[in-house]
Amino acid sequence: MRVEFYVLSSATPEGRLRAACQLAAKAWKAGLPVFLRGADQAQCEELDRLLWSFRPESFIPHGLHEDDAQAPVVIGLDQEPAQAGGVLLNLHPQLSPHLARFNRVIEIVNQEPALLAQCRENFRQYRQLGHDPQRVEL
Repeated sequence: MRVEFYVLSSATPEGRLRAACQLAAKAWKAGLPVFLRGADQAQCEELDRLLWSFRPESFIPHGLHEDDAQAPVVIGLDQEPAQAGGVLLNLHPQLSPHLARFNRVIEIVNQEPALLAQCRENFRQYRQLGHDPQRVEL
């Protein structure tokens, strides 16, 4: 499994959500199933709204896990993905309980101090699990 930490230069939560939408669109266009994991239900609903509007010229087929677990881009929390082998975009502070179901995991990090501390801990946890996480500057 490939693990990457995409590091944003800003500290805004909005920038992190927009980056998640852009990465979801890119993975979907590449034909990969996407699981977009929010930190809580409110963030999942915000991602659902943002995916409708962040690119007016294109549509990204998506749905909340409870509404459509088979959507090309699924937004959820700790549910097991219906499709294996895809991309996990993790906005949740903890590692997914279903890491083995994904070929690629992307953690999206901004410069907010508490999030940076949590992501450093996640980086260590991935290493302890035998993965070699990579850092990608955006």
